Amino acid sequence: MIGRLRGILLEKQPPEILLEVNGVGYEVSMPMSCFYELPEVGEEAIIYTHFVVREDAQLLYGFNTTVERALFREVIKANGVGPKLGLAILSGMTATQFVDSVEREDVSTLVKIPGVGKKTAERLVIEMRDRLKNWHAFDLFTPHADAAARRASSTDTVVAASTNPKDEAISALIALGYKAAQAEKVVKQVAQDGMKSEAIIRDALRSMV
Repeated sequence: MIGRLRGILLEKQPPEILLEVNGVGYEVSMPMSCFYELPEVGEEAIIYTHFVVREDAQLLYGFNTTVERALFREVIKANGVGPKLGLAILSGMTATQFVDSVEREDVSTLVKIPGVGKKTAERLVIEMRDRLKNWHAFDLFTPHADAAARRASSTDTVVAASTNPKDEAISALIALGYKAAQAEKVVKQVAQDGMKSEAIIRDALRSMV
């Protein structure tokens, strides 16, 4: 089980990153709510990971804190929710926003996330309600340790390949489950000159949820 990685951030292609650890590059998919908090390319990053083994692939999902990872693990336990949908859910809202939506039984907000229909949203509320009752009291949530671990030191800058921020944002939204036409439309609406792809994605997700 790979639970934590510490290394140099080589590439950021939302929702994926490439993290070099002792000469090995790990491809890690991250919710956009975590992606926004990453350091710049070329700097050191610490990622808490969830390792998924399938017949056709071995996948790593990354998070900035153990709190976010713990919530992801709870979400994918819900009937009909896999890692890809869990990634989309925590990209459309932060961990705290998701917990609030479940506590308020806010199905209307959850169904705006791609892949989450009314039945799935209702199932999430029912199944997650009891699990999240003691959300802030779980022993495995260690925000102080997470904060200390994320104080990463700067390193030699690694130059990433130049990518059009709008195209990168569209690709990220499609990877999260949005239709191509919908992704292109919302990116066109929110994108402004000089915006980075992460900012475009954040504003696009906010406008849709």
